[in-house]
Amino acid sequence: MVSLSEIRAHNATVKNLGSGLVAVFVGGTSGIGLSTAREFTRKAVAPHIYLIGRNESQASSIISELRSINDSATVDFVKSDVSLLKSVDAACEEISKKEQKVNILFMTPGVLTMQGRTETSEGIDRKLSLHYYARMRFIQNLLPQLNLAASAGGLARVISILGPGNEDKLVESDLDLKTNYSLSNAAGHAITMNSLSMVQYAAANPAVSFLHCNPGGVQTNAARELNPLLRGLASGLFMILKPFPTSSIGIVPLGEAGERHLYAATSPIFAPKNQNAETVGADGERGSGAYRLGFDTAAISEKKASSVMVKDYLTNGVGKKVWEHTADILSKVTGAK
Repeated sequence: MVSLSEIRAHNATVKNLGSGLVAVFVGGTSGIGLSTAREFTRKAVAPHIYLIGRNESQASSIISELRSINDSATVDFVKSDVSLLKSVDAACEEISKKEQKVNILFMTPGVLTMQGRTETSEGIDRKLSLHYYARMRFIQNLLPQLNLAASAGGLARVISILGPGNEDKLVESDLDLKTNYSLSNAAGHAITMNSLSMVQYAAANPAVSFLHCNPGGVQTNAARELNPLLRGLASGLFMILKPFPTSSIGIVPLGEAGERHLYAATSPIFAPKNQNAETVGADGERGSGAYRLGFDTAAISEKKASSVMVKDYLTNGVGKKVWEHTADILSKVTGAK
């Protein structure tokens, strides 16, 4: 486990990365995204922050808050329903018109729901779109800006917050779960495909780091679509577990989650091709540029069953199959190659 004191000591040095860092927070108007955006605003010098979300009135108060934290910060809100890939394209186009470089792409969009397959107007299950396909489209669209930041010697990092360590078996003949949908399958597919695709992106973009991070138990508004009884039960469980330390059961206070993920987004330990970093559990080799981190901000052990599964899938060509499937879905929905 990376101690909170170690994390805070590093975060105090973020200012040394230079002024004008550009960070895009997808899902940045609430929860872990907002908490991390707060910490980034507090520690960076004259950062330019993009918050992508649906709630414009909520974003207005957040922008005021972030500017009060750091009056050198520039904060923009991009309104977008990112469950739709074409909306992702529009959001990225807006950013690309303003920014040649992007240093951090931080993605947390998601929803906790008990509903079955619920297709968007683009024919993709909404849960899978938020947890996987939309995230991959953001990466695909902003890679030129990330690579340019890296080529200039700057920070270039992608962070997807979901659930590494909880990967599950894929239905390889039905990766988008058109016919084999269940909530457990949807969760497992999104997590596993995030881990596999991060390795594929890292291989194709060796100057950029790609992190798949498990935040642990963090109380956010992800349960907003559950019925009142289930929301109440979830809230009560967090209240019961709140007094326990992070290291014992994986319950992480929201503020601490922001600190931990700022560390993940900026620490040189997770630099691409870092031969001293523990990248095992991503592709089983050091220096891959792809990382899977647990709630304690440490690399997930290669001995963990899910890590063995990820490594086996990569070795057996399933990672490439997921990569090709994803490219096909993104192309068909958006009309772009």
